[in-house]
Parts: sequence; C-alpha cells; structure tokens
Amino acid sequence: MTLTGELLVGSRPRARAETFHAVDATTGQTLPTAFSCATAEDVGEACMLADAAYDTYRATSPAERARFLDTIAEELDALGDTLPERAHRESGLPMARLLGERARTTGQLRLFARLLRAGRCVDARIDPAQPERTPIPRADLRQIRIGIGPVAVFGASNFPLAFSVAGGDTASALAAGCPVVARAHPAHPGTSELAGRAILRAVERCGLPDGVFSLLGGPAHAIGAALVSDGAIAAVGFTGSRAGGLALSAIAAARPVPIPVFAEMSSINPVFLLPAALATRADALASAFISSLSMGAGQFCTSPGLVLAIAGESLDRFKAAAARALATVTPQTMLTSSIHATYKAGVAALAARPGVHLLATGPESGPRACHATLFTADADAFLHDPVLSHEIFGSCALIVSCPDFETLHTVARRLEGQLTVSLQMDATDTDQALALMPVLERKAGRILANGWPTGVEVCPAMVHGGPFPATSDGRTTSVGTGAIERFLRPVCYQDLPDALLPAALRDGNPLALHRMIDGTD
Repeated sequence: MTLTGELLVGSRPRARAETFHAVDATTGQTLPTAFSCATAEDVGEACMLADAAYDTYRATSPAERARFLDTIAEELDALGDTLPERAHRESGLPMARLLGERARTTGQLRLFARLLRAGRCVDARIDPAQPERTPIPRADLRQIRIGIGPVAVFGASNFPLAFSVAGGDTASALAAGCPVVARAHPAHPGTSELAGRAILRAVERCGLPDGVFSLLGGPAHAIGAALVSDGAIAAVGFTGSRAGGLALSAIAAARPVPIPVFAEMSSINPVFLLPAALATRADALASAFISSLSMGAGQFCTSPGLVLAIAGESLDRFKAAAARALATVTPQTMLTSSIHATYKAGVAALAARPGVHLLATGPESGPRACHATLFTADADAFLHDPVLSHEIFGSCALIVSCPDFETLHTVARRLEGQLTVSLQMDATDTDQALALMPVLERKAGRILANGWPTGVEVCPAMVHGGPFPATSDGRTTSVGTGAIERFLRPVCYQDLPDALLPAALRDGNPLALHRMIDGTD
C-alpha cells in the first residue's frame, strides 16, 4: 500500500500545505513521504463527524460491533508485513517484537468482539413493576450501559501498533459504541496511516456511518489540546508521560463540561527481594532482573525501575551479579531522539542526587542507543528525596537497601501508585509477604509473585492500571476486557413502553442477551 500522508477525516482524506516527515529510527535519515499537519479546522470537523455518527453507532447491536472489530483485524492482517516493516523503520523496534505486537493488536480486537457476542458488557438489568407492593408500589425499572460518546485516543510512542491507532484504547472505545478520533503519534505517521486506512476500510465494509473513525496527525501539541477541548469529545485515552497526561487532564477539567481522561503515565514497578529468595538465588534473580530491565531498551510501562531488599551479604551478591549481567547487555536504539535525550538527562540528574551511587553501566553503541545504568542508595536517602521515586523511561534502575524489614515496610508505604509490584519470595518468606500485601494492594494494579513485570497478557483478568501517577484513574485498566468500562455509562428507563426501550431491554429479549431479572442472574 502506498502512503499518501493525508489526514483521514472520516471518509474524507485530505492534504495540508504544512507537512512533516518521519525519521528512520536506525539511520536517522528522513523518510520520503510528507505527512499533513492537522489544523484546528480538521480537528473540529473530525469531532463534528464523530458526534453526528454517535447516536447511530451506539445503537448498533453488540453483534454488529463485534463484526466491525473482527473486520478491522482482518484488514490489519491483510496488510501482511507492510505494517510491521513500516513500524520497524519508524520506531527501531525489532521485527520479531513487532510481529508479536501485530498479533496482540488483532488479538485484542477479536477479544472485544468475543466479549460483545457474549452480551455481558451491556449489563442489562430488569426490575419488573410491582404495582401491588406496599407501602409503595415499584415502577418498572430497566438499565443498560451505553457508550459515553466520541473518544479521543492518543497513540503511544513505545507501542506503535498495540497502544496506537488500532490499539487497545481504540478497540475498547469502538466496542463500547463510541466513535474514535485518533491522534497519531508523530514518531510513526506512516504506521498510523496504514492502520487508520485499515479501520476506514472496515467502516465501509460494515456499512457504518461516516465519522465512526478519524485520524489526525502532526507534531504540534496544539492538535491534541484542540482535540481534548472540543465539546463533542466525551473521554480521552492516553498513554505517555506524566507531564503529557497531566496537561491533557488539566485541559479536560477546565472545559465547560469536564470529561474523564484515562491516562497511563508513570510507574517504576518496584521489585521486592525477600530474604529467603535472595539468599538462595541471588545470581539467578540478578540475571532475570537485568533481562527484564533491558528488554526493549527499558521502554516499557512495566520496566522494573526499583529494587528493594534488606541489606546484607545476599544483597551484595545480587548487586555484583547484576553489575556483571549489565555489562553484557546489547545496546538498543531508543524510540526517538527526544526520548533518548530525556533518558540521558534523567540518568544524569539521578546520578547527582545525594546518597545515590553508580553501580554499573552497560556498553554504549550508536548515537541513540540506550546506555543501561544501575544505581544504589540506602533507604534513608530514598525516603528523604522524592526525586528517587520518579520514573526514568529506559533501562535505568535504582537498588535500595533497607537495614531491616520494618524499614522495608516503611518504604513500601511511601511508594507512589504503580502499575505493578513484584515479590521475589520462597515459602519461608510468606509471613513477610503477607505483611506487605495490604500495602501493595493500595499501591498497585497488578501484584506478581516470582515473576517480572515486563509482558502484559491481554485477557479478561488483566489489570494494566493503578493508583496515581501510574494512571489518572486507578479504578480502570487499559488492557483486558475491563478496559471497555472506561467508555460506558449506565442509563435507567422507568415505565417506558416496549417500543421506546433499547432492544437489549425489550420484552422477549430479541438480542438474546444475558440479563439480570429482579436481582437474579
């Protein structure tokens, strides 16, 4: 497929005079296609089309939306290797990783299609009238959940497929019955156009209204600000930095009608090395830790950036083994030059903090390669310097030693909200793990035992979210079927005649959905 660089405003592709180019991540060379920069007019029209499509699209049956999601997956598959190859050029991520990410992207579309066909996400509830009830009769009450309205989705830098134009936020919003206006990440505009055109082909094949999907590009922050400010937008899905998420949240909160921003922002994903596990397998834990830390140049939301343990000979062995393992890490190209510059600045700033000591660094290679770095500090330094708990996006981690378990527990209580917390433990560590659990449940969306946080399974039970600043709303997840909850709201119908009710609530259950009747499943 030939890239045009056009904006996709509903079914109306258009070019603009102001353009920008993608950069080949591995060579630094400018790629040939010129991509149009969206204007305020484009943002307004895309949002207007989404608003016009909303009532028709949200009224589609779960089965119709399931077919649409399956069709998007088919169209993405039909692109063959064109999609991951372009993503490789724009992101520098290896093809093997991107082939897996493509499968994740189409897999989560099909997962939401299965959820829709099961019918439970409608959450239909019927409490029949009880006119003879005393002292007060009960009206006929029926409830379903409907799509909240058009959703603005911001593509992420680190997942050009699975958290981007056709990624999880788009899939869950479309599943909920919400049109999507996607903001393409400026680092991979070609990848975004390929995915966006695949979605529009699915819109056409399924006979859906114009405006169910639009794609806007350009490097200016003003595009995203205008999108979130538009009165037609009812919610925002975002994956990126804490600064970016807070900026969008502030815009959304300042609107005449504020809207929710579901932003995944910042997490250092602490790993607790409990004493028995550390004593028996310090070397193995160190090797596994460095593998997780260095995966993808540390450019994962779940990269383990903090290790906590009780000081002693076992922790010393862990540090020595981690330093040796870090020296063998193959440097990997970071996603963009700005991300690389921010990483270097973050490492330099951490190195300058009082009480922080450099333990080891990995090899350097190339102008945009990640120079993996490992620091140490004691618990007192960590507790008295909030900067030590800030995320550095890349392969950088801090090992904090605590004099005893009481201090370890204190550090746990002082942690910010996290996407994940991991416990490395043996059977004899169970009592300490139990003592930590109430704290960890407050702090994280996912708690692991004897695993590493990198790698997020897309399945109904997954939670990829957590208390602030991991996300802007710790009650939600951006991965798994629970992600649809962000874009639904309940509506109750009291004493309406059957003809006015949504099909999901009508007598006779024409959609054959699972429904709760009078409080009973």
